[in-house]
Amino acid sequence: MAGPDEVKIDVHDRDAGVPTDADLDVSEEANKQVRFHPQPTITIRSEEPPEQEQTTTLARSDSMRDRRFDHFKTFAGRLERQLSSLRGGSRHPSDDNEPGESKLSEDDTDDDEVPTADRYFAALEGPELETLRPTEVPVLPEDETWPFLLRFPISAFGMCMGVSSQAMLWKTLELENSTAFLHVNRDVNGAFWWLSVALMGLVSATYLLKVVFYFEAVRREFHHPIRVNFFFSPWIACLFLVKGLPEPVGTVHHVVWYVLMAPLLVLDLKVYGQWMSGGEWRLSRVANPTSHLAVVGNFVGALLGARMGLREAAIFFFAVGLVHYVVLFVTLYQRLPTNVPLPRELHPVFFLFIATPSVASVAWARICGEFGHGAKVAYYISLFLYLSLVVRVKFFRGVRFSLAWWAYTFPMTSAAIATAVFASEVKNVLTQALAVVLAGVASVTMAAVLAATMYHAFVRRDLFPNDVSIAIRRRPKAKFGKILARLRTSSADLKELVSRHAGSETSSFSEPPSPMVYDGRGRAEP
Repeated sequence: MAGPDEVKIDVHDRDAGVPTDADLDVSEEANKQVRFHPQPTITIRSEEPPEQEQTTTLARSDSMRDRRFDHFKTFAGRLERQLSSLRGGSRHPSDDNEPGESKLSEDDTDDDEVPTADRYFAALEGPELETLRPTEVPVLPEDETWPFLLRFPISAFGMCMGVSSQAMLWKTLELENSTAFLHVNRDVNGAFWWLSVALMGLVSATYLLKVVFYFEAVRREFHHPIRVNFFFSPWIACLFLVKGLPEPVGTVHHVVWYVLMAPLLVLDLKVYGQWMSGGEWRLSRVANPTSHLAVVGNFVGALLGARMGLREAAIFFFAVGLVHYVVLFVTLYQRLPTNVPLPRELHPVFFLFIATPSVASVAWARICGEFGHGAKVAYYISLFLYLSLVVRVKFFRGVRFSLAWWAYTFPMTSAAIATAVFASEVKNVLTQALAVVLAGVASVTMAAVLAATMYHAFVRRDLFPNDVSIAIRRRPKAKFGKILARLRTSSADLKELVSRHAGSETSSFSEPPSPMVYDGRGRAEP
């Protein structure tokens, strides 16, 4: 029992604030209870500030937007992603709630570089490189219809070439001496010309919208080894419009010709330079019947230039087209063993063999002022090629309709025009009958193809399917790549979960946990 002095000292120590043995025992017991039995402080937030709620709503709407087509958009996709980052920080609050598939799809998107020529040949099959190989996975979804502008190809300008060449044909039938007995009304040429102008305006406006909103898709078309040839077609169609003008061509200012030939010259320098330099774009590898479009524009320009009095400029483009046509003709005619034969759906493009020599014969006749021996040689070549294709009826039977059918129209019309001009030089019943027959066949073919196009465009609505030729990845990615990516993502998440669990167990014995704060959504915040 303690004496009175000891008790006084104990009380004095307590009053002075000095801890005693009893106080130390009590504090140790309290620390144990706090360490092993924490009592978190719960704070309930009944409502969210308006600004935070608005930001969360915007972030959630951005995450729910379909971003699969942003890769081909011009500026919209990048701009919207930047605005979203500015509004909600580097990461949206709703990103944690998104499924794994959406995160995977964002990770699968390639960079902005265009695939190389080797990649196009590796990912696509068919001589037109328009079919995706079974082992490839496209960038865009396969199980749904893409936006219309993404499905609208540059090859649609083939329709403009077919219709505008008809305006040239009926103007030739009206003015040539060999067909004067037909008494062709001038209004027929005017009707086809205005129809050509309307179609050209519609197709050009549509493709211009594609350039504005989906420039990445246009850039891929331009780097496509086969599709690049169709970039000549808009300018060729414009040359046809000027040549088929109901008024005399001599009244057109020379500036129009220079404006139309300048893009063709730029394209010639690019395409012919790639053919000559070799490498991935060498002619023996990318040669195709559609490559005639890269040559025939020179002869059409030479024809129009000669009619407008630009003799030297016409000879220049004629010489450039002639030398490359000879090389192209030999390359296509031999068809190397490594080349894949054309599928049945693309057999109409064989008629492009006729177009180049037909236009070249008329161009040389206009340059020389008469249908001389050089023009006759080119015309006889086109006539023989025409007959060699016509007699092979089975070769073109059972072909499913597509935009490739427009390859019938322009070459047939060119052959009819050349025959009418040739009949004026070699005038007899045979040549005149041949001119009338070929003109009738060309007109009927154009009308049939135009009707079929209207039917598939507005009735069946299958004229423009998904253009998978531009939806390839810059790097090869097989279909089982998605499974491997999912497994890698799952394993990474599992490792992160295990590391977090191990870290939480270690920290539970080292320091007391911080109190948890619960907001109105039921989520815990430290």
